[in-house]
Amino acid sequence: MPTIYVDKEELFEYLGNQFNTEAFRELCFEFGIELEEDTSEKGELAEGERAQLKIDIPANRYDLLCIEGLTRALGVFLGRDSIKHYHVTPTSNPHRITVAKECSQIRPLIVGAILRNVQLDAARYKSFIDLQDKLNQNLGHQRKLVSIGTHDLDTVQGPFTYEAVKPEDLKFVPLSQTEEMDGHRIMEFYGKDSKIKHFLHIIEDSPVYPVVYDANRTVMSLPPLINSDHSKISLDTKNIFIEITATDMTKVNMVLNILVTMFSQHCKEPFTVEPVEVVYPDGKSFVYPDFETKTITTSASYLNGIVGIDKSNSEIVELLHKMSLEAKIEQDSIVVTLPLTRPDMLQECDVAEDLAIAFGYNRIPRVQNNEATVGAPLPINKLTDIVRREMAMASWTEVLTLSLCAHDDIFKFLRREDKGDEVVVLSNPETQENQICRSLLLPGLLKTVRENKRYPVPIKVFEVSDVVNKDPSTERGVRNRRHACALYASDEARFEIIQGLLDTVMESLGFTHCNKQQDRGYYLEEADVPMYLPGRSAKVMLNENGNTVELGTIGIVHPEVLFNYELKMPISTFEINIEPFL
Repeated sequence: MPTIYVDKEELFEYLGNQFNTEAFRELCFEFGIELEEDTSEKGELAEGERAQLKIDIPANRYDLLCIEGLTRALGVFLGRDSIKHYHVTPTSNPHRITVAKECSQIRPLIVGAILRNVQLDAARYKSFIDLQDKLNQNLGHQRKLVSIGTHDLDTVQGPFTYEAVKPEDLKFVPLSQTEEMDGHRIMEFYGKDSKIKHFLHIIEDSPVYPVVYDANRTVMSLPPLINSDHSKISLDTKNIFIEITATDMTKVNMVLNILVTMFSQHCKEPFTVEPVEVVYPDGKSFVYPDFETKTITTSASYLNGIVGIDKSNSEIVELLHKMSLEAKIEQDSIVVTLPLTRPDMLQECDVAEDLAIAFGYNRIPRVQNNEATVGAPLPINKLTDIVRREMAMASWTEVLTLSLCAHDDIFKFLRREDKGDEVVVLSNPETQENQICRSLLLPGLLKTVRENKRYPVPIKVFEVSDVVNKDPSTERGVRNRRHACALYASDEARFEIIQGLLDTVMESLGFTHCNKQQDRGYYLEEADVPMYLPGRSAKVMLNENGNTVELGTIGIVHPEVLFNYELKMPISTFEINIEPFL
C-alpha cells in the first residue's frame, strides 16, 4: 500500500479548517484511506518544520498519490468542490516526437504532453517529483514498464526524436552533474548510486540505449535512468514538457493521464493540457494525451443488491457524485462516466464499491441471512482427501511443491520432447525456475529428494495436487487436472513397493488389479516411457464396463534423469490422473 506525506496545515486549510487530527482520521476511514501518523503528535517540531500527515493510499487509487489529487477527491466527497473536467488545448501544429525503428529493440513506446504557464513553488515542485517517483514505482513496476521524463520546454527546441544509440555514441551531462558521460561511464558512475543503481539492469545488457533528443541533438533523457541536466526543471520553469517511455501502452497512457490531470491545476488556465504528436517508424501518428472517457452501464437493482441498501436511481446518482463519478439515468439503467483519474474502474462491481464508500460502510444495515445452505466439499477435493489419507496411512510422507517450474524440468531433464501442445508458458517469467506451469508432479518430488539426500533411506514421498495442461476445448484453452504422484528412493528401486502403494490407492477407490479382458479394474500395460528404464515402465490403465482410460505411468526412473537431478540412488515412481474416478 503506497504511503504519502502531505502538509497538515495546507490540507486542513483547504478543508476549511474544520478538522482536527482525530476528525480527519475518521474522514480518512470513511473515504477508504488511512491516516497512519501525524508528525506533530510525536512532540515538538524543529524550528521551521511543518507538521506532516502520513496517509496510506489503496494500491488502486493512483489519483490520490499527491496532495493535488487527495484534496480534489476529498473536496468533492465533502461537497466543498465540484468535479473537475480536463481539456486538451486545440492546436494546429503540436510538438512532435519521431520514433526511430531501432527503439523496438529496447523500449518501443513513447507518449508526451505539455503543461503551459505552470506556477511552481517549493511544495508543488516536491509534490510533482514525488508523484513521478510513485508512478514509476507502482504503475511502472520499478521503471521496467514505464519511465517518466520531465523537462523545461524553454531550454529545448522541438521537434524531438526518440532514438536508440550505442552506449559509446551517447554523450551528455546527467541531472545534477557537471561531467559529460557516455553510456559506459554512466553505468559505471551510477552503479554506486543508492537509487539509480537498481534500474541499471533494465538497459545495461542492451546493445543500444534509448535516448530522447531535441532538434539541436541535445540529449534530454536516457530513459529509464536519468534526465539531462540541460533540460532540468526548476522553480522558475513555466512550461513543462513530459515524455514517458514504456513497453506497455495501457500503463503508459494511465501514467500520462494521472500526471497531467493532477498538475494541470497549477497551469494559468487550470486543467488544460497541450498535446504532443508521436510518429512511429511505420508512419502512423498518435496525439497524446488521450482524454476519451469511458462509461459503465449498471442498474439500481444490481448496485443495491451488491451493497445491501435500497436507493432509488436519483439517490444513487447523487451518492456516486461524492466519489467524483458523473452518472445519468437512462430508462432503467444508470450510465456512469469514468473520470480520467480512475483507470482502476473496470466493471460494475467497481461502481458498487464506490457507492458503498459514499453511502458509508458503517451505515449499511445489518440483515439476517435467510438463505439455508449446507456446506459440503467439492467432489474433487473429497476424492483428493481419500487418496491422500490412504497414502499417509501407508506411512508415506506428503509434500507440497511449487506449481511453476523450469521448462527443462518437464522436458529435457525427464528425457521428454516438447510438442507444443502440453504446457502453459509464462510470457514474462521472473526467473528461469518459473518458466511454465507444471504438467507433471514428478519433477517437484525429484527436487524434494535432491534437497533431502542427507536423510536416511528409504525416502517415501507423495503429492496430490493440480497440474496444468493445454486444452483447446475449454474457454481459456487450458485445464487443471488433479494428479497423484508417489516416489520411492532407496539403495534398490524396489518396484514392488511403489506398485503396492498403487494397489492400495486403487482398492480404496473401488478398483482392484485385473486382467485386460476383465470388465472392471485396473491393469498395467507395457509401454516405452522415456523417463523410465526400458523394460521397466508401464501405462496405468483403468477399465470399467469396457471403457478404457489411461490414468498415467509407473516405472523405475532412468539413470539419465537421476543424473539431471543430481541423484544417485535408484528411484521408482508412479503418477496418475485421479479425475476419471469422479
